Amino acid sequence: MITPAPAPASTAAVHAEEPAWLELDQLTERLDLAVDRAMSEAGLWAPELAARAVRQAEGDPAEAAHLLRAHRAAQPRLAVSAPVATSELRVVRRISSAFRNPPGGQILGRTVDYAGRLLDLLPEDEGRAHVIDESPAPADDGHLHHDHQHSADPSAVERVPGNVLAILREMGLVAPLPERPDDPEPYDITRRPARPGAPRSAWLQTMARGDTGSLVHLWWYGCDWRPDHEIPGELRHGALPVRIAHPHTGEPVTVAEVRVSEVESFYNVPSAAAQHHLGVGYGICFGHNERKSIAMAGLDLALVHYDATSELHHDVLLTLDGLDSTGYAQHLKLPHHVEYRSVLDRAEAAGQDANPPGETV
Repeated sequence: MITPAPAPASTAAVHAEEPAWLELDQLTERLDLAVDRAMSEAGLWAPELAARAVRQAEGDPAEAAHLLRAHRAAQPRLAVSAPVATSELRVVRRISSAFRNPPGGQILGRTVDYAGRLLDLLPEDEGRAHVIDESPAPADDGHLHHDHQHSADPSAVERVPGNVLAILREMGLVAPLPERPDDPEPYDITRRPARPGAPRSAWLQTMARGDTGSLVHLWWYGCDWRPDHEIPGELRHGALPVRIAHPHTGEPVTVAEVRVSEVESFYNVPSAAAQHHLGVGYGICFGHNERKSIAMAGLDLALVHYDATSELHHDVLLTLDGLDSTGYAQHLKLPHHVEYRSVLDRAEAAGQDANPPGETV
């Protein structure tokens, strides 16, 4: 379908208008999913910087992630945060596909899942007025909060429901947590490249900052090991505290919060089924990106099923990074004159070998 083009404006009129400028709060509030995706794929939680990157990249998520990751690489590492249990997650959205009434209930939150896929064709003035009417008033902290409303009752905004996985463990359906007094340090993919055979912490980090489209495709198309699909037992989106040790007292101090999307999926993985347990896949990433966390949990289940030398381990660790794949595509636009000349020379030589002089075809 082709829509009629608008009437062309004169060149003088076009140049007389001031160029459109997107404010950072417009990006973080109205294009928050694009900003969240850029932070997730860059591995850096910085909403304002991510909004700047999306604006500079003209909306290209891969380029925005590239800008953010390059900026991140130039920053000093001032501290290492302490581990935080996701049981502390203050949820603004929490659903379960496996249970109708999970502990704490279903919290639908802000989502477009239940809206019709109908293009909004309201006139611009009406659409702008509609958005202004729906926008919340600024809170005392000067920020807009779409996910919840502030209230004098903390329980109205700080919701920390029970974890479905913990209940399944109590029922004996999921293997208990192993006792690891010498719990190894997580693999840091920002310091060492992850290769097949790397521990689970490496592939979880790789997927957490992998390209969303590539991750979803690999999960949907590449996991042919299961006859049906896994079930997300719990999907949560909310805020986690970031804590570091106080430089003088050594006590943990909360210095910030990050929003994450977390998914725990369950399936009868053969290795777990042999012990009469369900296999558990885990996915977590920065921001509000439910598709990515669902695919990540599904791939986590599959990676446990496959051997470390399998093609799936290779694909997850070596092909999901968006900067690698887009960088390869971008480099093809650079001059390749010598390489192209060599291709022509080889083609001409092959043709001469197939048809020596003096012979006719």
